[in-house]
Formats: sequence, C-alpha cells, structure tokens
Amino acid sequence: MAAIKEAKVPDIGNYKDVPVIEWLVAVGDTVKPEQGLLSLESDKATMEVPAPFGGVVRELKVKVGDSVSEGTVVALIEDSAATPAEAAAARPAAAPEASAPEPAKSPEPVPAVPAPAAAPPAADLARATASPPIAFDSSQVMPQSVPYASPGVRAFARELGVDLAQVSGSERKGRIGRADVSAFVKSSLAAAPATRSSASAAGGGLNLLPWPVIDFARFGEIEAAPLSRIKKISGANLARNWAMIPHVTQHDLADITELEAFRKKLAEENKDLKVTPLVFQIKALVAALKKFPQFNASLDASGENLILKKYFHVGIAVDTPEGLVVPVIRDCDRKGLLDLAGELGTLSAKARDRKLGPAQMSGGCISISSLGGIGGTAFTPIVNAPEVAILGVSKAAIQPVWDGKEFKPRLLLPLSLSYDHRVIDGADAARFTAYLAQQLGDIRRLLL
Repeated sequence: MAAIKEAKVPDIGNYKDVPVIEWLVAVGDTVKPEQGLLSLESDKATMEVPAPFGGVVRELKVKVGDSVSEGTVVALIEDSAATPAEAAAARPAAAPEASAPEPAKSPEPVPAVPAPAAAPPAADLARATASPPIAFDSSQVMPQSVPYASPGVRAFARELGVDLAQVSGSERKGRIGRADVSAFVKSSLAAAPATRSSASAAGGGLNLLPWPVIDFARFGEIEAAPLSRIKKISGANLARNWAMIPHVTQHDLADITELEAFRKKLAEENKDLKVTPLVFQIKALVAALKKFPQFNASLDASGENLILKKYFHVGIAVDTPEGLVVPVIRDCDRKGLLDLAGELGTLSAKARDRKLGPAQMSGGCISISSLGGIGGTAFTPIVNAPEVAILGVSKAAIQPVWDGKEFKPRLLLPLSLSYDHRVIDGADAARFTAYLAQQLGDIRRLLL
C-alpha cells in the first residue's frame, strides 16, 4: 500500500530563507530517489533539492518566489515502495494534524489553564507570546524590541554593517526586506555632509555625491541588461570590502622556468587530469602561510582581535557566465599536487554549472585570483573579507634575466598580493611575496 510522505529541504549549510527559483517536477510526475525536485538560489549558487525517495508527486507545498530553509516541507510524494506497516503508521500520525485546528473554532480566546496532563511544548508557548503577533515561520519569531526581519535579511545587513534599528520596513506589517536595507545604504551614502556625524564632517565619512541619473537614450540606441543575482551580491560585497579595508598591493616576479618544465612532464604522465600552474601556486601559498601566520588570519567583529587559523583552506576565483564565484579547496596542506588538480577540476566544473553548495564556498583562509590564462602584467585584486589577503596571478612571460655574466631567457610569473594594512605591514607583505616567489622558483622546496 502506498504512503504519502514529506519531502523536505536537506542540510544546506548556514543558509536560511533561500528563494525558490524553479520547480523541476509537477504534480503527477514520477520521480526517482535523488532526482531534483526544485532549484534554490543562494547568494552565489543554485542548489537542487533532491527527492529523498522515489514515487509520484501528489502536492507541491511551496511556489516559485517562496523562501525555504533546512527542514521546510516542499512536496508530498506517494512512496509506492512503502510497506503496509509504514502506510498504517503514517495514517495515525496525520490524525493529530487534522484535529489540531479544532480549538481555533471557538470565537473566544482559550485562557491558559493548567492541564493535568500533556502540557504544551515550550516552543508552542514561545510562539504564543512572541512578537510580532502574526502567523509566520517559527524561525522568524523575534522579541518585540528586535526589528522585524528574516534571518536572511539580518545576515545581509550584517555584511553591509547596517543597524536594522535604523531601517524602516516597507513590507507587510512593517517587515524589513533586502530592498529596504539596500535603500538605507544608498541614502546614507548620498546624504548631505550637513546630516553626517561630526566624524564624517571631519573627513571620517565617505561624503559621496548621489549617483548620476542620466537618460542615456538621448545619446543613441541603448539596451537594458539586468545584472545577474551573483553579480548583484558580489558587487555589494566588493564595494563594502573596498570601502572598509585599507588595501595595499605588493607586486613581485617568480621565476617558474623549471616549475613549468616539470608541470608539462607531469601533465603528460597524467593525461586524465588537468595539471595547471594553479596547483603549484596553491602549494607554495600554503608554505608561505605557514611561514607568515598573520596572513592566515581574520579580524574579529570588533576589529581589535586577530583570529589565527590552524587550517589551510584556499579559495579559487572562478569566472563563470553569471559572474565570479569562489569555491574553497580545504586542507590544502594535506593534499598532493595530483589531488589538488583533481579537486580543482571538479570544483571549477561545478562552479560553471552553478552546482556549488554553501559548504563548498565558505571557510577560506586566503584566495587566489588567476588571470594567467587571459593576459596582463599586474592588477590589484580586492581582499575577500573576512580574509586579510588575496593573491593575484597574471600571465607568465619570457624575459631576459641577468645571472651575473649574461642575460638568459627565463619564464617569469607576475604576482600581485593585496592585503589589509590594518593587519599586515608593507615589510611583511614584501617578505611574503619574496618567500612565495622563492618557493615557486625551486619546486623542491614544496616537498619540504
């Protein structure tokens, strides 16, 4: 006998209130275990919610545009593989749910009377007394003194450094949405100097002019192309990082002549793997982080303490049609060159297909932005907060190098290290890049 079971959102990391962007099935469809039911779009990736079991889809519990979190029921599926015992067990379980609305039929509120048995759970009591007094998901219940906003909006506000107590909500019952937070930031940046604090008046604020509003159609034919969601989120993060982190960029050159010869030989011996220069750069970067631990750190929220990390997770910036994403390779100090090559290939493919999960895009210690396959001689990458440094790599080129007797052609790799000057001094940055170039210049050092 078939049983109706709930399909729920599985563990999606720390993400909450993730929007539903597409249903992949319809009522009446037959699905297999692990088949995608619907697509969710987090800040930087699209995720599919798989079917926990096979069967026939009987009801869709959410619609496109709704926000879901871990444990949210998204569909009811008739599990044809369920045993009669499971089906029988499922029927009584539904009875209390059907009878639950009965007390609501009373025209008068039910007073809180001590019951001799089965006292209501503490979570139910909390819902009964929480504010605001409207029906919504229990994860969104907040004390009356806290601004009314979802966890996702709260996280967005924290990223931008916005105090929600100063933001007015435009959504139903005064709820604060992402658009309200963005509008508050824009209005704050465009505020006149006279309305700024004394610190701002003394030069401590941005005091920016309003963004120019121009009718570009007056000058010729135009076409409006909306930014992708990834670019919108990344743009806000990059603007914050550039404005709040005192950036300095240190440039250097690494002689990778021998490294490149070894890499080509290694690639020929392992044709099933794509062995790129990036895997060597990861190993050299880990060695430099061990030598200079202040680069493998983050400032805490107060900005007064440095959190030194004992692990080595490296973020790799990947260019995709939708924008830049940064998957993270974990425990790089414990993996060999071929292991890193395999994992790098897998993560890059997932990034381009927008199949990265939240866990694969968090926890980085430092990032690498490589433009070596495109061109350029140097650039200034923006630090990916809460990291304190990012390594930019440009295109290697043959250049003459004086060896004391004559000029010899050598393959030189440009390195550009941007760093947070609050944490790292210029001298340390110069030592770091020199040491990194030394590691890349003699691959035998990577084995030490």
